[in-house]
Amino acid sequence: MIIRTRLAAGACALLAALTAGMAFPAGAAAGEPTGEDAPKVDLVLDVSGSMRARDIDGGTRMAAAKQAFNEVLDATPEEVQLGIRTLGADYPGDDRKTGCKDTAQLYPVGPLDRTEAKTAVATLSPTGWTPIGPALLKAADDLDGGDGSKRIVLISDGEDTCAPLDPCEVAREIAAKGIGITIDTLGLVPNTKLRKQLSCIAEATGGTYTSVQHTDELTDKVNQLVDRAADPVVTPVATEGADACAKAPTLKSGLYTDREEFGQQRWYRVDVEPGQELRASVSVGADRAVNPSYGVLLRAVTTHGREIVRGEASGNGRTDVLSTGLRYPKAESDDDDDAAASAEAVCLQVTNSFSVASGVKTTPGLPLELTIDVVDGPGDSDDVAAFGLGRGWWLLGVLVLVGFVAGLLWGWLSRWRLAIWRTN
Repeated sequence: MIIRTRLAAGACALLAALTAGMAFPAGAAAGEPTGEDAPKVDLVLDVSGSMRARDIDGGTRMAAAKQAFNEVLDATPEEVQLGIRTLGADYPGDDRKTGCKDTAQLYPVGPLDRTEAKTAVATLSPTGWTPIGPALLKAADDLDGGDGSKRIVLISDGEDTCAPLDPCEVAREIAAKGIGITIDTLGLVPNTKLRKQLSCIAEATGGTYTSVQHTDELTDKVNQLVDRAADPVVTPVATEGADACAKAPTLKSGLYTDREEFGQQRWYRVDVEPGQELRASVSVGADRAVNPSYGVLLRAVTTHGREIVRGEASGNGRTDVLSTGLRYPKAESDDDDDAAASAEAVCLQVTNSFSVASGVKTTPGLPLELTIDVVDGPGDSDDVAAFGLGRGWWLLGVLVLVGFVAGLLWGWLSRWRLAIWRTN
């Protein structure tokens, strides 16, 4: 029994060592400094009286926000400078003029001390008004200076209560300053008016709006936005798809934005050289109330209309953005003739099946984001695209070898034990 245990442990150790050697090839490098300013994020949290409502996972909205913030603070990348601003946290009275000034910096934007930030969050208690506009203006000042990415993440459960200072106009004003601030908004209540206001704020600066109704959804989304701030800044290029492939604009690798009306088809073209691979993805956002049950289809077809590959996704009303993608590797040409080796024009068709109830505006179209990436296709014999299992063939070979050796050892030990038994 002891010998069997040792053999099993030895085989596992050998397999683990070989697998680790393949999984972590030498020469991998990460995190080299770029010399750019650190990315900055200002989390703006609504702490108004309505955050006492108990409708998120059996607890209050405030409790859900605190739990999400604590988890986000633990997961914030070291290179991100993060701050927290509140609105409606300090003034409990009825004077509107005073209530609309109730915004404060709970934790300054800068290098993150997680313990200090969590302690500050723990002190919050739902209190007053909802001055979204004033809070956004102050948050923009919090992020002033530097050339790195700047992001405001606004979490609220209600509309602004400080009109005529329209928060949507405030967002447009921030965008017009040209200081590169993106505002993302998260709504804690599936309310049509709140959705409209928060969508307008986000759209004014190129941000996103998301409705969240569970603590884990809130945590995941805020984490995603904080991580996005640390990514290289990519400015989408506005384009306009056509109603047919022959009229479609030709796109190169990059990020593009467009608008697509309900049930409409949009066409784009991409040139793919022999030996290259086209990777494309599309996201269509529901920036207004839509009926449940919808879908998005992305097709790659030839100029003659033959479908090459497709990607599709469907939704049921639980998300505001629907995404899908596809990959098309074009094989190397064996013909030396220039005509045979020329680039292929691939047509990308984007179709959606969103619909709205009567009374909801259908124009402008839904926001569409298209990512195009044309890269070198699979070339080496161990490439995943070429062999399916890719480097898994090496692992399979190791498993076969270990099994063979273990079988030989087990057979030899069994015969030896049998000989000893017969002798005795």
